Amino acid sequence: MKDHDRDDTPILITDAERSYEEDLAIRKRRYGIMMGMRVPCLVLAAFFYHIPWLAVGLVVLSIPLPWMAVIIANDRLPRKAAAFRRYHAEPVMPELESGKHTVIEP
Repeated sequence: MKDHDRDDTPILITDAERSYEEDLAIRKRRYGIMMGMRVPCLVLAAFFYHIPWLAVGLVVLSIPLPWMAVIIANDRLPRKAAAFRRYHAEPVMPELESGKHTVIEP
């Protein structure tokens, strides 16, 4: 890139991608939530054993949860757009600059 083509406008850091540690923490949290849903499903299935359709439904619901948790936890979060947003200063509002200024003298 030539020196005259260079854009010295600052890049907004709020558009920076997540760090690897933050991405991993989010994926671990998702995995923990999904695996944490399995235990209550099995406990509720045992609690509702006298209602067979509900107990079987809860057990069937809990069967694919570990597989889904692993798939979702191993999937990386979507990347943000590659284009950088540049900071552009807002023009000074003319109503603040114009007008008569009063000076109070002692």
